[in-house]
Amino acid sequence: METENTTSEVSELESTFSVEKQKRIFKIIVIGDSNVGKTCLTFRFCGGKFPDKTEATIGVDFRERTLEIDTETIKLQLWDTAGQERFRKSMVQHYYRNVHAVVFVYDMTKLASFENMPAWIDECDRHSLSADVPRILVGNKCDEKDKIQVSTNLAQKFADMHCMPLFETSAKDDSEADNVEAIFMTLAHKLKAHKQMMNKALPRYNSTDMKRAKVISIGREKSGSSSDCAC
Repeated sequence: METENTTSEVSELESTFSVEKQKRIFKIIVIGDSNVGKTCLTFRFCGGKFPDKTEATIGVDFRERTLEIDTETIKLQLWDTAGQERFRKSMVQHYYRNVHAVVFVYDMTKLASFENMPAWIDECDRHSLSADVPRILVGNKCDEKDKIQVSTNLAQKFADMHCMPLFETSAKDDSEADNVEAIFMTLAHKLKAHKQMMNKALPRYNSTDMKRAKVISIGREKSGSSSDCAC
């Protein structure tokens, strides 16, 4: 009887190991200026809420979330990179190694963060990031409607020029935060659909992709924090 139990336990462990071994992992880097809300976006997606307290990212923050899509379990690893050059210079080579997708983030209330988007795109190109790697443009802090400096029309023209879908959202506002889920789920479905991300060409986006994220109803934990995100 003891032998049978041991055999059963070993089989269960082997099965668990096999599932973990077969699970595909995708690396997504989130880049943009300092204080645009990169940390808050990744925290909202992986943790389900707005962080109670944030500080400027030094180097890189790493978060992950496991998803089940069409009966397959995949893992998204989100690399939240520092926006300030002095914090990221020594680490930049690691950011772009084996990247499967890129999320470019700007602050809708700060025009300068949007105007710096070409520089972030150039950085990707300088590190030989393939044009076939999916890229998404995200305008954060859409909840601060009286402070908006980057119009949807302006951002969409830029996204269209660079063949990227555009999403506008807020990591802070619960009524808008479902859009954060849509951003990363969009990437998850694209990544899951391609078996060999680094060797197989992905389709380009068309104009119908350049739209605001649709709301997806999910359960979330509300945060009592009203502080600005300093990520």
